[in-house]
Amino acid sequence: MSIIAPELGRHSWPVMGRHPDLHGRLAALLGDALITIDDHVGETSVTVARAALVESVAALRDAPDLRFNQLIDICGADFPDRAERFEVVVHLLSMAQNLRLRVKTSTDGAAPVPSLTGLFPNAGWYERETWDCYGVMFAGNPDMRRILTDYGFEGHPFRKDFPLTGHVELRWSEEHKRVVYEPVRLAQDFRSFDFLSPWEGTDYVLPGDEKAAK
Repeated sequence: MSIIAPELGRHSWPVMGRHPDLHGRLAALLGDALITIDDHVGETSVTVARAALVESVAALRDAPDLRFNQLIDICGADFPDRAERFEVVVHLLSMAQNLRLRVKTSTDGAAPVPSLTGLFPNAGWYERETWDCYGVMFAGNPDMRRILTDYGFEGHPFRKDFPLTGHVELRWSEEHKRVVYEPVRLAQDFRSFDFLSPWEGTDYVLPGDEKAAK
């Protein structure tokens, strides 16, 4: 049985709506907390002051003509060249208005970002993920623990300066009968490459290539 509405067609999907004056409405609603408004691929992003994040998101949620009352995600991004290198991005959805909105703020990593758990309970896990991956703390989150990496993990793996090999490796120890952590050791036996292809600078002949000499 098909659950696709006939008026949408089998391969058609509804397009996200547009507020008649979304930029003006956001500027009026957010006031001094608003830093920038940008549009990209048909979706709008606002950057707000870090201290005003909770108040800004609450205003967007409670405004009767917007009603961004679904928190879809919270994620991070790392821009090492910036003074405040970490960007925290909040993804909001208004089912009533068929609108999506990104709310961004930034931190240098030392200053915590206000938690949104008081507005959206599901923000807790997203903030834990952002802390785990980027090291951004959220003030007011009641359970600020790692959520993806292990308890003994060192550092934050989504930072641009995090080494690709990590800092430690784990293995099962028969001696201790448990998982143990050790500094990363790269075995050089498997890292000595001559970088020669069979077609350049080697005497090795691929099977079948001997026919070319005949």
